[in-house]
Amino acid sequence: MRSRRVWGGTAAVVLGGLLAAGCGGGGKDSGGDGAARSGDSAAGGHPVTVTDCTGARTTFTGTPKKIVTSNASALELLLRLGAGDRVIGTGFPPGKGTLPGALDARARKVNVLGRTVIPKEKLLGSGADLYIDTFASMGGMGGGMGDAPTAEEFEAAGIKHIYLKSTACAAQGRSPVTDLSAVEADITTLGEVTGTAARARTLVAGMKEKVAAVQKAVGDTPRSERPTFFFFDYDAGTKQPSVTCNRQIANAVITLAGARNVFADCDGDHEQVGWEDVIAKNPDWIQLGVRDRGSAAANERAFDEAERWLESDPATKGLKAVKEGHLLRIGSERTTIAGVANADTVEEIARALYPGKVG
Repeated sequence: MRSRRVWGGTAAVVLGGLLAAGCGGGGKDSGGDGAARSGDSAAGGHPVTVTDCTGARTTFTGTPKKIVTSNASALELLLRLGAGDRVIGTGFPPGKGTLPGALDARARKVNVLGRTVIPKEKLLGSGADLYIDTFASMGGMGGGMGDAPTAEEFEAAGIKHIYLKSTACAAQGRSPVTDLSAVEADITTLGEVTGTAARARTLVAGMKEKVAAVQKAVGDTPRSERPTFFFFDYDAGTKQPSVTCNRQIANAVITLAGARNVFADCDGDHEQVGWEDVIAKNPDWIQLGVRDRGSAAANERAFDEAERWLESDPATKGLKAVKEGHLLRIGSERTTIAGVANADTVEEIARALYPGKVG
């Protein structure tokens, strides 16, 4: 039995024609890795004021010149906006090959301040004028991993500290995440802050166009008839599955693709359950959530491993999705990390679940 071959490679996109023509709408592509172009300027439209999850306001009188990102999500957004040359360091760097083409090459050049959470002293001494935080715990970097700087310490170091609402705020929210509006808002905000607003508008328009096309194709399918879907985080371990709950961006990706996340009833971003819980859900489709290994061949081997495990383990081999070969090979990062590629994943999942309806 072989799984449906749906791959998660994001194509790099040339946006020069759209931007040079002054077009505000995006095409069918939502990538891009060049410098900011027409309509963007170093001065931008400053002053710009940003609010965080708690409503706290941060005002920028000019564009930041030295930026540190907490992980790959903010780094990727800045690279796609054409502001990557201002990133002087990051934590949780993206794995080799995670980003497409030139984006990956540029990400490799960013100084890694921490393989996981950036140590407090290193962050405060980095020389940054902006730290973009993507962690879910507002009170501590990485949910308690490490000692987070206080607001006073950030101010003393001359570092403005802002959060991505699509990640840092989502886990604390009161409502399930079912669309990409927070991701689009983050892209718009970062575009305004970094003076790349035109690029941001193009990226957001491209995302909206892709999602709208999927919604038009599958939107009339009653919820009760939509296939059930399980994101199998293979790299999180197989002894006890870690599932994506309704505050994780993956829940929005799955929902927009016309599927039903079988663990949408758990509040939060992730939760550990037992295999008996997965068996009780008996999903129609399973996504093999494998993190990028750095090459197509290595990814193929990892997907093969995840598939063989499901087909051979006594607890999972009888699942409907496994028996029917409804196993999607779409990488973890573009599904669970907020970014432009979320819209591409919506399209690819929908294409597999609704053959002939989604182009």
